[in-house]
Amino acid sequence: MTSTAEIPAHIAIVMDGNGRWAQKRNRPRTFGHQAGVKALRKIVRHAGKTGVRELTVFVFSSENWNRPKKEVGRLMDLFMRALNRETQELNENGVRLRFIGDLAAFSREMQQKIANAVSLTAGNQRMTLNVAANYGGRWDIVDAARKTAQALANGAISIDEINEDYFSRQVSLGDSSDPDLFIRTGGEMRVSNFLLWQSAYTEFYFTPVLWPDFSPKVFDEAIAMYQSRERRFGLTSEQIRRESA
Repeated sequence: MTSTAEIPAHIAIVMDGNGRWAQKRNRPRTFGHQAGVKALRKIVRHAGKTGVRELTVFVFSSENWNRPKKEVGRLMDLFMRALNRETQELNENGVRLRFIGDLAAFSREMQQKIANAVSLTAGNQRMTLNVAANYGGRWDIVDAARKTAQALANGAISIDEINEDYFSRQVSLGDSSDPDLFIRTGGEMRVSNFLLWQSAYTEFYFTPVLWPDFSPKVFDEAIAMYQSRERRFGLTSEQIRRESA
């Protein structure tokens, strides 16, 4: 396990490579998604032991609806089964479960299961697991802009009150700290419309490891990389050293 010094409080993960992992084994893509759920279970457990306070994972993007209908249907079935199976364990381990994204696109049954899972775990404080489902970073920003415009039209705020701090509270995870570390598996080097606003000063870690093979060891390697970086937030190294002296 990595050193407890400078453990990122909030980590975001794009869990990429499930389909390719399955194809390499001559198995259907859904076999890879099932393996991906098992990998996520391991990482959530390990992250909690490491001291990470918040984990945000990209489960289903708004663009994923464009995949073959058969695969989307099986993904929805897997999502439903995972909710049934994993929620109780998360609750027993003190993990608060939250969802971000346009959940209205899901079936009523799934929306109810999501609401039940959120309600059951709402009081847990060991760690928060944010699940991004039917989520897109551009959708998130537009949704925040819509809410801001509505508040302005209703007279709830004045135009002078609209600034970065106000807008940050309108996007998803507005009550959380921004991600300190963004991990993407599977070898691709892009953010794929994930947490665009929230990742302005996030450190990025890209790995060729396919998500089902992503282990606590690789997770610790990502944290070690994060610990080696100097986060300046627009300042110079000299300013950082003076402030920390």
